[in-house]
Parts: sequence; C-alpha cells; structure tokens
Amino acid sequence: MSNKFPVDRALFDDVMVPNYAPSAVIPVRGEGSRVWDQNDNELIDFAGGIAVNCLGHCHPALVNALKEQGEKIWHLSNVMTNEPALRLAKKLVGSTFAEKVYFANSGAESNEAALKLARRWALDVHGADKTQIIAFKQGFHGRTFFTVTVGGQAAYSDGFGPKPGDVVHAEYNNLESVKELISDKTCAVMMEPLQGEGGIVAPTAEFVKGVRELCDENNALLIFDEVQTGVGRLGELYGYMGLDVTPDILTTAKALGGGFPIGAMLTTTEIAKHLKIGTHGSTYGGNPLACAVGEAALDTVNTPEVLNGVKEKAEIYVEGLNAINAKYNVFKEIRGKGLLIGAVLNDDYQGRAKDFLVAAMAEGVMTLVAGASIVRFAPSLVIPNEDITEGLARFEKAVAKIAQ
Repeated sequence: MSNKFPVDRALFDDVMVPNYAPSAVIPVRGEGSRVWDQNDNELIDFAGGIAVNCLGHCHPALVNALKEQGEKIWHLSNVMTNEPALRLAKKLVGSTFAEKVYFANSGAESNEAALKLARRWALDVHGADKTQIIAFKQGFHGRTFFTVTVGGQAAYSDGFGPKPGDVVHAEYNNLESVKELISDKTCAVMMEPLQGEGGIVAPTAEFVKGVRELCDENNALLIFDEVQTGVGRLGELYGYMGLDVTPDILTTAKALGGGFPIGAMLTTTEIAKHLKIGTHGSTYGGNPLACAVGEAALDTVNTPEVLNGVKEKAEIYVEGLNAINAKYNVFKEIRGKGLLIGAVLNDDYQGRAKDFLVAAMAEGVMTLVAGASIVRFAPSLVIPNEDITEGLARFEKAVAKIAQ
C-alpha cells in the first residue's frame, strides 16, 4: 500500500476507534514550548501533553539519550536486567523515601501495581479479611478496570459490568469522611497529593496529615498517586516532599519520561518483598530505551535551578491570569501549586471550559481542561518566561472573544 493518501483529521474518523475527539490541528514538530502544525502555524504549549512534556519538546538531553540508547539496545524482557533501568532505579531511590522500584509503562500500570502490592501485602501480613481500598471522589488513577474503579468518577467506570470489589470513596479534604470508612479491614488509602483531573484541588495540611495518622492507626498503607504531581510539577521533585507526609507506596509516570512512555512504583524494602517472583510483571516495564530517557529527564529536572524555577514561573502565571481576570471577570479563582494551575470559571461561564480551550487554540496557545468548568495549565517546567508572557497574551485574546 502506498503512502499517497491525505493524513488529516478526517482520516482519524476513518481509522480510529471513536473514543477521542481530537482537535483539527495536527502538530508535526516542536521545539521547547512551541509546536508547529501541518500548515506551519505556531502554537505555544501550555498543555505539556497533559503534564508529560516536563522539558518541552525535543529537549537536547532527552534527544541525546534516545539517540545514544537507540543505537545500543532497546529491549530485553525481564529475564535480564539492564544498565539504564538500574541507574534510573538507583537515582529514584537516592532522591526519595523509597528503597525499591518497579518499572511499568504508564501511570495506570504503576497504580495497578501499587494496588496489587497493597492487597498482596495485606493478605500476607494480616490475612484474607483486610482487602478494603479507600480512595476519593473526583480522584483519577488511570483507565484499567481496577484503577478506574478506584478512581472516584463513576462516569469513567460505569458501563463495563461488575467492578472489582471492596473499593469505597471518601471526600477529598474531609477527614471525617475517611474516619467513617476506615477500619482494620482497610488495606490501603490511595490519594493524589493534589487532585488533577478532579479540579486542581490542593489538600489542607490537616487533611493529609490526618489521613497518614488514620492509616497508621488502622495498619493500612498510604499510596500517593504522583503520576501528575511528580518529577518537579509542584516545585518539589515529588509532591509529598512539600506536605511533610511520607507515603508507603508512590507511583510516578507522565513527566518521568518527558514524553517517552514510562512509569514506576516506589516503595520500601519491607513492603516490596510481597511482590515476590511471579506475582506481577510487565513485558516492556524497565526497558532500556525508556529508562535511558527517564534518567535524562530526572537528572535534568532534579536540580535546584529547575525546581526553584517552577515556583518562580508559577507566580508569573498566577499574576498574569489574575490580570486577565481583572479585565474580563471570567474566573472565580486561580488555584493549584507549581506549574499545575487551574483557572476556575465563575457562575456566568459554568460548563464552558472547552470553549476557552478551543478559543485559545485559535489564538495560538494550547491549554487543557479539568472537568467542564476549569481551564488547566501544565506547561514545560523550563518554559522560557517570554513564552509564558506571549502565551498569556494570546490566551487573553481568547478570553476577550468569549467575554464579549
């Protein structure tokens, strides 16, 4: 079959399963925080591939790692280990509370591993009754059947038949709702250290510390899903570091590969021993190509310059968005932490976040939504300040069009 057919948005409808409704814009190349589409229109990227492209597009450190490893070895399977996986694991352990690492390909897979580990740990240590998993309404943990059931948005988990059992949901930032559910039958509490999909909701210090204490009192594991918050997004290497609370298991993906698919589950030696040989696995997890890129991404992000830069750039965003709002009065609040920012639409614009995204795209800036009424920003952690300023100017034009 020749390649002589138009590769355009209409082709998507012909050949792709219809579970996505992508933009008509098809980007073909990127550099830093800018991308260009098929017609050579330039866009500023405030979306970051949904908090994935932590170093923007085609960052030299990542390109070099990919090229170098691409000429050495790509895949071995887990019958053998490999140098990039060992190096990346050593650096993750050295930079966090963790002592052991399990590699996967995505956030959902990392969360799946965390949940299976928690259940296996509880069975081995406490017996067959300790199976309850507590998670949070509006939480998001991935799209496998187990993780989507643990996620707190029924719209994503309904309609596929019977769900995995013994999963219950408390209210985020409501400690009493956790107290009502938790008992010695609880094996784990799973939470995001800042809810992403659920609306860019930061936890109060009292809540997150209270959850940790409740887990300790009930011999339950605390699992932090840091798929979106990890690898510098909030201004610390991992979000837990800014909360003075340490989880028992942490999951990481998205930014860990800077755009190359990789995920990891981090935990202690004592808990890790329950995933003994044969209990869980992944064909591609820990493959040399992904781990080489992941190592380059981690090395580049895990510096005081980049992490402090995240906090400085966050201030530019918040000030800029507040200035736009002073003119057009469309947002109720600007919230979030670091470079995970949510602009919450006020009552006049409820349910219209997608309109803002579409209008912004027409002005040459890519944004995200978090639910129907929040515009979400998750740009590169090293986006140049002038790109923030220019992108916000374009975003202001979009806001002006909608507000008029």
